[in-house]
Amino acid sequence: MMLGPIDERTPPMTPQLALRVAIVGGVALVLFAVIFFRLWFLQVLSGSRYVAAAQSNVVQHIPVAAPRGEIVDANGIPIAESIRVPSVQIAPRSLPVPVTLTAGGRLPVAIPNGDLSLFDRLSRLLGISTRPHACRYTTYWAANRHTNYKVQLATVPCDVAKSVSQSPFANATIRTNVPTYIQDYIAERTTEFKGVLSQDTYLRRYPLGAAGAQMLGTLSQITPQEINTKPYQGIQSGNLVGQSGLEGQYNWALQGTNGTEGVKVNSQGQFEGYARGRSPIQGDTLKLSLSAPLEQVGQTALQDSIIANHGIGGAFVAMDPQNGQIYAMGSAPSYNPAKVSPTLSAGEWNYLRNPASNYPLVDRAIDGVGPDGSTFKVITATAALQTGVWGLNQIYDDTGAFCFPHAPASQCKHNAGFVHYGPIGLQFAIQDSVDTFFYNLGNLLNYHPIPAYAHPNGGALQQWAAKFGIGRPTGVDLPGEASGSMASPKYFQGLWKLERQCERAVGPYKGHPKHPAVLNVYGNAITSGGCGIADTNLWTAGDNVNAAVGQGDVQVTPMQLAVVYSAIANGGYIVTPHVAQQVQTLNGSVLKQIDPGKKRFLNINPVYLNAIRAGLRQAVTSGTSADTLGSFPQQVYGKTGTAQYFNALNQETDSAWYACYVPASATSKPIVVVVWVQHGGFGDVAAAPVARQILGQWFYGKPGKFQVGANKTL
Repeated sequence: MMLGPIDERTPPMTPQLALRVAIVGGVALVLFAVIFFRLWFLQVLSGSRYVAAAQSNVVQHIPVAAPRGEIVDANGIPIAESIRVPSVQIAPRSLPVPVTLTAGGRLPVAIPNGDLSLFDRLSRLLGISTRPHACRYTTYWAANRHTNYKVQLATVPCDVAKSVSQSPFANATIRTNVPTYIQDYIAERTTEFKGVLSQDTYLRRYPLGAAGAQMLGTLSQITPQEINTKPYQGIQSGNLVGQSGLEGQYNWALQGTNGTEGVKVNSQGQFEGYARGRSPIQGDTLKLSLSAPLEQVGQTALQDSIIANHGIGGAFVAMDPQNGQIYAMGSAPSYNPAKVSPTLSAGEWNYLRNPASNYPLVDRAIDGVGPDGSTFKVITATAALQTGVWGLNQIYDDTGAFCFPHAPASQCKHNAGFVHYGPIGLQFAIQDSVDTFFYNLGNLLNYHPIPAYAHPNGGALQQWAAKFGIGRPTGVDLPGEASGSMASPKYFQGLWKLERQCERAVGPYKGHPKHPAVLNVYGNAITSGGCGIADTNLWTAGDNVNAAVGQGDVQVTPMQLAVVYSAIANGGYIVTPHVAQQVQTLNGSVLKQIDPGKKRFLNINPVYLNAIRAGLRQAVTSGTSADTLGSFPQQVYGKTGTAQYFNALNQETDSAWYACYVPASATSKPIVVVVWVQHGGFGDVAAAPVARQILGQWFYGKPGKFQVGANKTL
């Protein structure tokens, strides 16, 4: 059987199949077009952006700290400046065995054994000890988390570990102010000192030494708690920032703008070399109203008085009574700021924290408080005259003792040295600082003889003290200012509350030992035991009498007293003290003028004000400070103060105060000076001589020889 021929013709495509083929082909064409367009977009339109991103993956930008702006006095004399110095640094990534920030190990910065011989050679060359010691450093992780570490390392490897923990690719500064021959020695032996570089760095220099150290403040690395806070916005970990004083208050101006140094690394984070960076921009200049020569004279005179009178510390303030511009201010004991900022040696740290050093970091001009003795009497006189409890023509018969009615003679209060003056008026009482006269005013100014009907804020004396600024900060442009306090019924109640909490170890004393106390039958006074914060909650006329002469619970800072005497000098205006005058660019252009202005006007009767001034002038010409300032060529208006209180050993001791002012003249601006010498004795003996030297420098450019005063009256 034969088969017929096969028909090889393809049957025609059905319409349904043709439609399907068209749809599949169209979809494939669209998909191909999308892929092609995407590739074209990535390669052509976005190519440069991705190239830059790829480069950034291999170039890390290390911050290069900007030099801080200068702090200069009113005449442009540098008080704190950043100077460029030659230094020896180590590039951790270029060491024989690179030092890196590790993860997952026992320590985040491990010092390889292969680098120890290099560190040893470098230490011997630079005269650095190779003995291991406690090395403390902090590593900062994400979200401001950090971990503190303590290991035993020699100085050079410790410096490297600290640097890497802060910034893994940054160079570690090992020694500054390196002699040229050492730099040359290292440069000629690059194979022996692989990873060791000679670079310039910036150091803070303080031409005045210890003068004004507390006012200038300290520098240190920004802490984890400070990162992203308002004062330090945008400043990263590892950067130096101002922590106190002017350095802290005006850090926003002084900080500058960091530069960058490019470091090339591969995908494994290994160092490949350096790339282009950006130079840092120095911070702005802070111009002060300060006089550098006056600052040095004041600090020296204060220290001389402390030594001569066996004091333990003190402070001074000199400023313009018209606008609050501070000419000079200082505190003692002091310290060398160059040894504190930005690093602190073990020896300096031991000195600063030793109680025997009497806390040199404390700025006693704004943060030291104490009873100011008879310098307070200008406030008492103002309150008495303004309220009408005493008149300018009234006479007080001084017998040498002030006694409360119906009180035993043993409770009478006396003048210094038990002297008596007979019939006297207000001006003479200020001139010779007659205590009994002001005891009488304190008694008259007491708000009410029955404590149950007393106003909690006290009477006219407390009200006028508050108007003058006692018990509140002055607003000076420095951090850490104390408020002080004014004795009043409300203040007594606050102390009593703290006393009872301390006794029971509750409130702020929770976790402390208890101090049981035995109370009287009325429950308002302690007969034995307790913490010693307060012995009663009762306010009496005797408390107001003590306050009237700046004793008892009156606590004043030298800056507050300078504001008080500025108001006496300028006619009743309360000024805002300020050290800074301008923020300037590097070329001298003014970016910000600093003038907080006057706060308030006290509206003191000019007749009363002139009477108080007359008493202050007589105190200089023929009264308590006549032997010290009576011969001074300028018209000085001043008041001595001697504050008695008991020390920790329950021994009575005296602290010396002096407050004075000199009005403006044809050749000089006005000036107010306040001096405080703790445990220095009488005001005229220890404090007034310091004021004289300050005035001598201010008016004549020479302080004269320091001489201890001789008038041992209050």
